[in-house]
Amino acid sequence: MNHKFPPSAFNLPPSRRDFLYSLSASLGSVAFSSMLAEANDKVSAKGPHFPEAKAKHCIFLYMEGGPSHIDTFDPKPKLSELHLQEFNRSGEQQSAMSSGKRYYVESPFKFQKAGESGADMCDRWQHLPRVADELCFYRGCQVESVNHPTANYHVNTGNRFGGDPSLGAWVTYGLGSENKDLPGFIVLPELAFPQGGAANWSNGYLPTALQGTPLRPKGSPILDISPPAGVSREHQRKNLDFLHQLNDLHAHRHPEHADLSARMNNYELAFRMQMQVPEALNIDGETKQTLENYGIGQQPTDNFGRRCLLARKLVEKGVRFVQVYASTWDSHDYIAKAHGALIPTVDQPIAALIEDLRERGLLDETLIVWMGEFGRTPDNGVRGGGLAYGRDHNPDAMSVWLAGGGCKAGHTIGATDEIGATAVEYVHHVRDLHVTLLKLLGLDDNKLTYYHAGRFKQLSQFGGKSIEELIA
Repeated sequence: MNHKFPPSAFNLPPSRRDFLYSLSASLGSVAFSSMLAEANDKVSAKGPHFPEAKAKHCIFLYMEGGPSHIDTFDPKPKLSELHLQEFNRSGEQQSAMSSGKRYYVESPFKFQKAGESGADMCDRWQHLPRVADELCFYRGCQVESVNHPTANYHVNTGNRFGGDPSLGAWVTYGLGSENKDLPGFIVLPELAFPQGGAANWSNGYLPTALQGTPLRPKGSPILDISPPAGVSREHQRKNLDFLHQLNDLHAHRHPEHADLSARMNNYELAFRMQMQVPEALNIDGETKQTLENYGIGQQPTDNFGRRCLLARKLVEKGVRFVQVYASTWDSHDYIAKAHGALIPTVDQPIAALIEDLRERGLLDETLIVWMGEFGRTPDNGVRGGGLAYGRDHNPDAMSVWLAGGGCKAGHTIGATDEIGATAVEYVHHVRDLHVTLLKLLGLDDNKLTYYHAGRFKQLSQFGGKSIEELIA
């Protein structure tokens, strides 16, 4: 090989492993070339399995902590009749005011019918009713875990125990990125990461280029995104070129080190991002009306509003999957105060996001998903000697809604029982919801596979079926 640095510095005798790996007519070099091509292929744009699919991007609004379906989008009048009676599935009720046992809790909120579709929303939603007819509500989803980290992993990766690729990584693996200068999968967390941490947006066993890139909510979105003072881009380019020569030589000598090619690609992506990220994340060019629509510069909407606006800007730039976190909806106590304060933080920004995408002609090609890791129970216990009026974790019933991207807008699919304890109509495991989201994005879960640990793996783990009632 012809290098610009003295080759003698690298003329070390090959190790036994290197010698064995290089046998069979230099198959090691062939493998390395294939590996580099594969790494590049994982991030380049690809055609979908289902050409008729409308969605090209996804914005996943994740309400971490488990929002209560009973107090947001799934009213249960029966709970008003049972309020403060002992929770008893057999139907025999008695006062639980002083028993210390579990008791039924009615919703503290009134409900309204929104839009021509008559969607159910509690009265704390003041802005979302404007876009009610763009929403498709689903009440039949069930999960398996009632523990926050494992439940987060389950919804985000299909595996309760973590370590598997996240939904965003699978989507980017299947469709690639439309912008080679930005990551295909970007995460917008709050100041603290959700329970379970960065494994919620992991690439798992997929190539590392597919992992989610979290942007910091305060300060520089990515540390060291700007070069040090006095270092020009020309100087950086020369340094990267020299580093690439060193890495390329090592990679050809050790093609079994698959992570090196990903690291080389990440260096190049970081270099390109220095030009793209500051402009993509700059909201100064937005109109005053746009900022007001998202609630930016106001409380309590500024934080989530900024991230919703960034999500819109990122999909405009060709980012494939954007996940926006809001926490924490874990309202075990005082549901009126807790959810009553949480809903206004996301209500106006979400409505503005949908309206903004619609006005820009992007809603049809952008799938929006709203959900948490599970729902809440219709009952609670006495805490600290008093009535807390909260709710515990419920894997058997939850509310999910979709917007844009070819979903069946203006419909409510599925139902829970009269007290909201369990789904009873169009009941599906979360794996089927994953398969449905992939299909809306043009991907076939049975074809979107990756060979790992001796078998072909997929997001649904062992297969699932799409919920056709959610697809227009």
